[in-house]
Amino acid sequence: MQIRRRPECGKCSGRFNTFETAELKAPRIIKSDGMREAFSEQKLREGMLRALEKRPVETREVERSVRSLLREISSVEDAEIPSSLIGEWVMRELARLDRVAYIRFASVYQRFEDVQAFTELIERLEREDPSKVDRRQISLLQNKRTKGEKL
Repeated sequence: MQIRRRPECGKCSGRFNTFETAELKAPRIIKSDGMREAFSEQKLREGMLRALEKRPVETREVERSVRSLLREISSVEDAEIPSSLIGEWVMRELARLDRVAYIRFASVYQRFEDVQAFTELIERLEREDPSKVDRRQISLLQNKRTKGEKL
């Protein structure tokens, strides 16, 4: 988030724009291969937007989720946190925003190996408490299948 200021020059009385960005106090990220890197708000936002591409989710809802994640990350007291923890937090936010985006992200994040892994995730989402489901979202499985029936 940027703050725009329009100060006035003391000598010539001209106005000019300045843009200020708050610096996030964030822990370093421990990747799955053990490498460490600085936290990147841009990578977080891009990952969420990639999962939400062409989905009916308002930009303000996405930004609200990103801000929530940034607050959560900056509140961590440890100097380093595993990327898997951030991945879990992102999946939680995506599940709230859009279940298709959640599945997209989970399929990459959890490295699904086969169709069965997708099916299990979708069935778990379908069993979710109906009061937690956004009514704008359609059922992931339009035609309920019986056990063993093929896609």
